[in-house]
Amino acid sequence: MNHLKLAEGEYRFARIVWENEPLPSGRLVELSLKELGWKKSTTYTVLKKLVDRGILRNENAVVSAAVPREAVLREESRSVVDRAFDGSLPSFLAHFMGGRTISDQEADELKAIIDRFREGEGHD
Repeated sequence: MNHLKLAEGEYRFARIVWENEPLPSGRLVELSLKELGWKKSTTYTVLKKLVDRGILRNENAVVSAAVPREAVLREESRSVVDRAFDGSLPSFLAHFMGGRTISDQEADELKAIIDRFREGEGHD
């Protein structure tokens, strides 16, 4: 299993950290109760699991991300395209759009992204 693939609850928990880091572990317990309805024991169990997997850090009772949110989102996006659309980005996009229209500005933004990542050209 890819260490960046997070279950829904793990992702929601990590999102609390990403949005509030660095975060004292006591505050993380409070936010987990408020936003996820988790008890202290559940919070610490999931925290330990994500620290062991290298997603989060817990140093001196201060929690922070070891992996940026963007890296997790990128891996999850690739996984969806690979699994559900046999790796075909055009097929994914066609299904995602589902008859929806986009503005000229959105079309220009998408074209700029495609141009930036076009094969054989420079990448970020």
